[in-house]
This record gives sequence, structure tokens and C-alpha cells, in this order.
Amino acid sequence: MRPEERDAAYLWDILDSAQTILKFTSGIDYNTYLEDRKLQLAIERCVEVIGEAAKNISETFKEKHPEIPWRSIIAQRNVIAHEYGEIKQDRMWALVEKKIPELAALIKPLVPPLPSENE
Repeated sequence: MRPEERDAAYLWDILDSAQTILKFTSGIDYNTYLEDRKLQLAIERCVEVIGEAAKNISETFKEKHPEIPWRSIIAQRNVIAHEYGEIKQDRMWALVEKKIPELAALIKPLVPPLPSENE
């Protein structure tokens, strides 16, 4: 697989996980989030997938798109993957409310259409 194809696949993973977070949290507030451990774990997993995909995007692509906070995204993934006992739910919720919508908006135009969409 060419680097562009790998990058496209990782971008799709980022967008899909960001959109999943937005779907899962639509219409709920922070207190509802705090009461739902399954939702917390689902959001954490999506954030982890976003970070893992960002980590694997080529350096060339990252350099072409400095508007994406690649380092912050990867750092958040590392916290979840390696310091899971230290996950602060208020920070996760802030991420859900502000950063995830911003990320989805930045990534969406960068995701190439699926091959079936071109035909």
C-alpha cells in the first residue's frame, strides 16, 4: 500500500471515531456522561483509535497539515493507553465538547472519497 493510501485509511479511522464520539454524546450532558461507565469507556476507546491513527500518519502528510494538532492527539492516546488510572473525566468531556468537533471539521475535507463513491 502506498503512503497516500495508508494516510487515507488512517484519516478515515480518525474521522469515523470522531463522528462516533459525536453520535454517542449527542443530546447528553456531563452528568449523564459521568453516570454511564460504558459511554466513558467507548469514548476513551475512540480517542485511543484517533491517537493511534494519528501516530501512523506519514510525517510528510503531518507537515502538510500543521493545522491538525498531531502531537496533542497522540499525547492524549498515550495517556489513555499507558496511564488509564489517571484519566480525568472532566478533561475527557472537555475534549468531547470542544476538540472532537473541531477535529472532525478539520479532518473531513482531507478524507478522500471511498472508491465506490467515485464510480
